[in-house]
Amino acid sequence: MVLEQLVQNRLFWSVLVAVVAAQGLKIALLVLKRRQRFFLADLVVTGGMPSSHSALVSSLALGIYLSEGFSALFFVAIVLALIVLRDSLGVRRTAGEEGQVLNELIKRSKLRLPNVHYSLGHTPAQVIVGVLIGIASACVVFLL
Repeated sequence: MVLEQLVQNRLFWSVLVAVVAAQGLKIALLVLKRRQRFFLADLVVTGGMPSSHSALVSSLALGIYLSEGFSALFFVAIVLALIVLRDSLGVRRTAGEEGQVLNELIKRSKLRLPNVHYSLGHTPAQVIVGVLIGIASACVVFLL
């Protein structure tokens, strides 16, 4: 019964299509453009083109709007989406750039320290493409 409800839920499909499309495109770009081998860990890779997080939250917000209109839940989803989008462009991007600088300083100073692990965050273009994928996913699932 729960599985049946999930399968019939267009919001579920909207979000799933958005994440699979964004992450699939990201992996395809890694493999084809950068000529990297595919690894199972690439299924959950963060950062890069396009932003899967942006696709997910924009699909969620638009899907809620298409199913419920300007409800309180829609406004919660919009606030959540804005926080995620701002975080990927600001905090995560800045922290990633600082991680790159720290690794370069460690390397140049010839210190015997392990590299700092960092996630670079997203450029504006990566976030915009993610948002467009999310919007397209919601439109395809809800309007077709």
